[in-house]
Amino acid sequence: MFMSKARGLSLIELLVFIVVVGVAVTGVLSVYSRNARASADPVVRKQAAAIAESLLEEVLAKPFTYCDPDDANAETATSSAGCATMPETAMGPEAGETRTANLTPFDNVNDYQGFSLAGISDLTGAAVAGLGGYSATVQVQPVANFNGIAPAVPGDNETLLVTVTVTGPGNHSVSLAGYRTRYAPNL
Repeated sequence: MFMSKARGLSLIELLVFIVVVGVAVTGVLSVYSRNARASADPVVRKQAAAIAESLLEEVLAKPFTYCDPDDANAETATSSAGCATMPETAMGPEAGETRTANLTPFDNVNDYQGFSLAGISDLTGAAVAGLGGYSATVQVQPVANFNGIAPAVPGDNETLLVTVTVTGPGNHSVSLAGYRTRYAPNL
């Protein structure tokens, strides 16, 4: 007598196979979906970092002297007492100064203290397309003793710490900081 083995799948085996494959495919698709949603985040962070870097360079490129840069003695003063007019000691802009170049622009690093942008704009005040969802703030703080260098005159801090913080869509935040030392050529 010859017995033949039954070949094929039973209904229960087929159902178990479908459930196992369904669970595996669901897991793979959920990971793929999560990665696809998060893939825009690096773009937001990179854009925020580029904005912060640009704004930090703008601030650090401004003069940092004892006198207001419009002062006749700005390049020769060796302390705030050497200014022909008011020395540049207050943090924040002088009356009437703004960031935009078409008005009276900021002319010293410390003018940027407390500056903020809601939506990114260029130096003319025009909004930069596509950056309306970003905001930026600038903090400028005197550093009393930088690397062991104390000011020659108390209160005349020789170094400023500039911190730029940019927040983008999804509440992603990037902060960059830099130091600016005082330039007094005759000191």
